[in-house]
Amino acid sequence: MPETGLLFSPKDLRRLILPLIVEQLLSIFLGMADIVMVSTLGEEAVSGVSLVDSLNVLLVQLFAALGTGGAVVASQYIGHGAHDMASKTAKQLLYTIVAASLAVLALCLVFNRQLLSFLFGSIDDGVMNASRTYFFITIFALPSIGLYNACAALFRAQGNSRVSMLISLLINVLNIGGNAILLYGFHRGVEGVAFPTLVSRTAAAVVLLALLYKGGEYNGHPAVSIRGIFRFEFDGGIVKRILAIGVPNGLENSMFQIGKILVLSLIATYGTTAIAANAAANTLASFETLPGSAMSLAMLTVVGQCIGAGKMEQAEYYTKKLLALAFVSIAALNIPFLLCSRSILSLYALSTETTRLAWYMTLLHGVCAMLIWPVSFTFPNSLRAAGDAVFTMIVSMISMWVVRIGMSYVLKWTGMFGLTAQFGWPLSFGALGVWFAMILDWIVRSSCFVYRFRSGKWKGKRVI
Repeated sequence: MPETGLLFSPKDLRRLILPLIVEQLLSIFLGMADIVMVSTLGEEAVSGVSLVDSLNVLLVQLFAALGTGGAVVASQYIGHGAHDMASKTAKQLLYTIVAASLAVLALCLVFNRQLLSFLFGSIDDGVMNASRTYFFITIFALPSIGLYNACAALFRAQGNSRVSMLISLLINVLNIGGNAILLYGFHRGVEGVAFPTLVSRTAAAVVLLALLYKGGEYNGHPAVSIRGIFRFEFDGGIVKRILAIGVPNGLENSMFQIGKILVLSLIATYGTTAIAANAAANTLASFETLPGSAMSLAMLTVVGQCIGAGKMEQAEYYTKKLLALAFVSIAALNIPFLLCSRSILSLYALSTETTRLAWYMTLLHGVCAMLIWPVSFTFPNSLRAAGDAVFTMIVSMISMWVVRIGMSYVLKWTGMFGLTAQFGWPLSFGALGVWFAMILDWIVRSSCFVYRFRSGKWKGKRVI
């Protein structure tokens, strides 16, 4: 397809994608800094924080899914030229986010101890105490995190990713600075990591809400605005469109994170060494897929606007272009990163055994990320942007629960009963078996998404 007549010029794509890459880098750097700073408190603190973070991610994914639903609807309206409807969508999205986040917060406050005991009851007492302290404080950030995710998604839907990048920088400064003051200055332990999370997310939400309320113009068009949001007006039609994307995406993300928590519970049975190694490896693994995550967010904006404008050929063109960019950028990052991964892991105050296991996990993930990850996670955002969220939900849930979770337990059982040795494998997979099962999950979901895209059925799923 020629470069002329396209909705997004190469300059437009650069202006969208580069801030997204920086934003993802800032997010991952924050995660790494948190773990490195917490590691000075010992492996029990690292394990406790990482376990709760896995649960917090599940809760945050609920709001991120609603934000994705709002972003898809808004981007399709923007592509269609209906900027007033995009602003209406923004208001309805924020109403929905506030209601959902307050409900989740109330449930977590009432059942916080029972929830942690149910999910991680077999862990050491020291790890459980750290988990309870961290969880009780960070759950108060849920409404702010929900609003932050929604507002950032709305700015990205317009192609204005620079705003969300700058807000990520603000979060990093407040969070890391707060960690340093409370951990090293006041010696507050796990609390010293939890309170900066609450403060930084609240500040980010306030700034983004103020910018959305201001409105104005972006790229020669009226910017999405939430002026009049305090005059509550419920629009069931728009909320239904948001939920048509948000609910399937939320179920998909929730089941995915619940599956990861169950797998994490399995890893916990291997001991504190496995938990800490998994936490460190997960942080590095996020860095290994950083460019692909940025392309995923760009896919929602670009394909969503193409679908809204009725330009299906351009939607296909940009899907393939962004997918190719994801493969190239992940490979360009991972080759030197894997060569340095041992040195990076040495920054963590972990034992030799824990560091070695974390490196094996990081190496496996990094190699497979270059070969499979973009089709598994960047590619399906094209389908979601078109409105085909139910299909991606079904595939992701089945693959997660049948392949990743199922194979994780199969590999554990074969190791327990010595079956691996009978088939010529002299060692038990141990905690690393969970990561092998994850790669099998990627392969299955990639195959299904490619089949769906080639069928063309996603083209008839527009939500406006």
